[in-house]
Amino acid sequence: MEVKLRLQRFGCKKKPFYRIVAASKAEKRDGRFLEIVGLYHPIMSKEQETRLEKEKIVTWLNKGAKPTDVVKNILSKAGIWKDYQVEKEKIKAEKIKNKKTKSKKS
Repeated sequence: MEVKLRLQRFGCKKKPFYRIVAASKAEKRDGRFLEIVGLYHPIMSKEQETRLEKEKIVTWLNKGAKPTDVVKNILSKAGIWKDYQVEKEKIKAEKIKNKKTKSKKS
């Protein structure tokens, strides 16, 4: 099952707000989801625009969830995407380092 981080629309006509959810790729936009990881209000002021739960988002990204383009932009503005990429590179470098040390011992 492929998981996506995507927006789920709520609100009235011309006054939308969105939940950022982890959902199966096969589900509809406003269908079932696995977990709510944030909120996005495009009409509100910039300070109140987003509420993101960084720990949950990073957990889903580490499990292999892929964000949609809009969610990726929201995460980039909040600085979460950059932190995730840096952490991912550190883990990758550690794996390569451990692999090289194991091969030298053999």
